[in-house]
Amino acid sequence: MLIKKPSDIKPSEITPPEHYAQRRKFIQAGLGLAGAAAVPALWLPNDVAAAREKLKGVKPSAFSTKEKTTSYKDVTTYNNFYEFGTSKSDPAKNAHTLTTKPWTVTVEGEVNKPGTFNLEDFINASALEERIYRFRCVEAWSMVVPWVGISLKQMLSRFEPNSKAKYVEFTTLYDPKQMPGQKRRVLTWPYVEGLRIDEAMNPLSIMAVGLYGEVLPNQNGAPLRLIVPWKYGFKNIKSIVKIRFTETMPRSTWATLAPNEYGFYANVNPLVDHPRWSQARERIIGSDSIFRSRKKTIVYNGYAEQVAHMYSGMNLRKYF
Repeated sequence: MLIKKPSDIKPSEITPPEHYAQRRKFIQAGLGLAGAAAVPALWLPNDVAAAREKLKGVKPSAFSTKEKTTSYKDVTTYNNFYEFGTSKSDPAKNAHTLTTKPWTVTVEGEVNKPGTFNLEDFINASALEERIYRFRCVEAWSMVVPWVGISLKQMLSRFEPNSKAKYVEFTTLYDPKQMPGQKRRVLTWPYVEGLRIDEAMNPLSIMAVGLYGEVLPNQNGAPLRLIVPWKYGFKNIKSIVKIRFTETMPRSTWATLAPNEYGFYANVNPLVDHPRWSQARERIIGSDSIFRSRKKTIVYNGYAEQVAHMYSGMNLRKYF
């Protein structure tokens, strides 16, 4: 079997295939009770996994779609999170190594109130909403996820961005001991993403801290991740530790690594294909019927009414 070194991997080979590598459901035979206790909870079947923590004071949001949500199991076991591996099942198996409490976020750049903030204190002082959003991946698969989050506008406004703040840059934790995937050079670490300031302040944008009314699982980007529902999934950066307001466009990870495949804007657009596959249709994760497992992709992931005005006059093939 030919095994490539990380340095030999081309950007075009990094995105994993669509096929779902089903996670292991049972502990291997022969493990004693002591051994079983040492196995990470996320390797166990969902009904015997470690107790999940409920979030208090969560209110439903008027922004939610009324579509049927994807199952908790599918949402938490089919993930892109290269910090824990490049296969869809890797994050659920490996993300137990991440410690999410305490967690601080540094805010810097073009703001009047920079500093380092304790996330838990911020969450306790914020209004939590459940927002059921469509989630569309550039690999042509989709889910409907009941995220629990904080309005990104509400969060960012507290830091008082000044008139020079044209963009917002987000950075993921860099700690190869906690995130073993960072030991491989499949990406340039730490992961960086960004939004234009008006995109960040759009009412649809949120900072997610949970899903299904519970604390966000590690494999889904705990304890803090961005959710921008009209953009492809790679924009929705996970495990955020730094927010920086800038006057110039951030050098986001994928747009820097493979600019012909991953544009900075990353708005869902069925008319602009990925160089290696069509974006005209999407595969619905967890569909109970092969005849309903694919559907036409909707421009802006179905949120055109709320966001299209931000791109008026722009060439959406050039700024993809």
